[in-house]
Amino acid sequence: MAERKPIEGITKERTEKLIEETLACMPEKAQKKRAPHLGPNDPSSSVCAVKSNRKVVPGVMSQRGCAYAGAKGVVWGPIRDMVHVSHGPVGCGVYSWGTRRNLMQGINGVTSFALDFTSDFQERDIVYGGDAKLEKLLDEANELFPLAKGFSVLSECPVGLIGDDINAVTKKKEAEYDKLVVPCNCEGFRGVSQSLGHHISNDSIRDHIIGRYEFAEEAGPYDVALIGDYNIGGDVWAAKPILEEIGLNVKSVWTGDGEVEKIAATHTVKLNLIHCYRSMNYMCKVMEEKWGIPWLEYNFFGPTKIEESLRAIGELFDDTIKANVEKVIAKYKPIMQAVLDEYKPRLEGKTAMLFVGGLRHRHTVGAYEDLGIEITGSGYEFAHQDDYDRTQPEMAKDTIIYDDVSEFELEKFVEEFKPDLIGSGIKEKYVFQKSGIPFRQMHSWDYSGPYHGYEGFEVFARDIDMAINSPTWKLVKSPF
Repeated sequence: MAERKPIEGITKERTEKLIEETLACMPEKAQKKRAPHLGPNDPSSSVCAVKSNRKVVPGVMSQRGCAYAGAKGVVWGPIRDMVHVSHGPVGCGVYSWGTRRNLMQGINGVTSFALDFTSDFQERDIVYGGDAKLEKLLDEANELFPLAKGFSVLSECPVGLIGDDINAVTKKKEAEYDKLVVPCNCEGFRGVSQSLGHHISNDSIRDHIIGRYEFAEEAGPYDVALIGDYNIGGDVWAAKPILEEIGLNVKSVWTGDGEVEKIAATHTVKLNLIHCYRSMNYMCKVMEEKWGIPWLEYNFFGPTKIEESLRAIGELFDDTIKANVEKVIAKYKPIMQAVLDEYKPRLEGKTAMLFVGGLRHRHTVGAYEDLGIEITGSGYEFAHQDDYDRTQPEMAKDTIIYDDVSEFELEKFVEEFKPDLIGSGIKEKYVFQKSGIPFRQMHSWDYSGPYHGYEGFEVFARDIDMAINSPTWKLVKSPF
């Protein structure tokens, strides 16, 4: 990767001073705990100095989700042909109603199940246990939706606290129904963030699903699987055709618009292509260790990264695929250039700050830069050390890196760097919009999409242009 030029006006001294002034507003104990999570970027270092995956400091507001959110909202929920049961109180159970715009094919309630299934725990269930209620719920769901290929049962906090045995219930019901009934012990209080929920749900797929089925068609040399794409706004539907156009056979998708039997047969593919490293690297490593399947992280955000990824993928196959890669790149280059010709003159020189959950921050940096937008600060809600190590080279020197940033900290950083755009989540959206700062909701593409692939970049460019250059901002007085 070519060395990145520093951003004009951003220096290590300025960034360190900003962090120091921000921490000075906190109690001494909070200062000590938060200081390791903030720092200027140093692309020359192989290890990022910013610490991550630590417990939230009490009293400091966090934007993180819980283990249940990571398991249900990210990994299990997007599988289209299973019924996903939230076992616990209805407050969290409502979260099982089609979150994050994970689009799926099929007829809802017949062949796909973007519905709200919750056991609706009451006080009596806390006192006497909810196993019997879970059995009844599964019986009713199996009767109402006979075409469902199986069930997942995701436990909420009270289930773990009172000791309900969802593993015994699901084992019993799987034998009765002769179809998959998978337990996922993902109580929200477990771990420090939703990241553990990803890991727990990966383990449940490993223990109960992967390897249980085979593909009907004969295996071929170009069989691949897409791992860690949740079809937000149709991202899978934009990425899959590109891979098929270069000659690969996408056999399964994990888990956006995914089918459980195809997921279970993924152990027979030749290569796993992973999009969201944070949520699915566990399963890629399992399949590599147990079945010898190599894996490669790819990035289809923006034409520059698409080209890099396609060539990296092509290198793992024969000359036919390599030649197809160059044909596809040549085909879409003029289309992408037309998008850049339209939007880049309106966005060149603008700046943005990002704060998102999984991989989107480092993966989307290239797409912003394709449009001429510089990223002056970024961070994750629940990243680990390896995420930040992968992020450093994507960011310019001395830009600010922040882990699990609080609203107070983020507002201070925004006030100092005065970005033209903020890309973050729903919790931050209205705070900054009311301050007169353009915003894009980068967890679920702000009700737009896809943003992935060649098709998605055109949508992304349009949305970013509309956000930054909307004439409505002239009507809002910013306090900054």
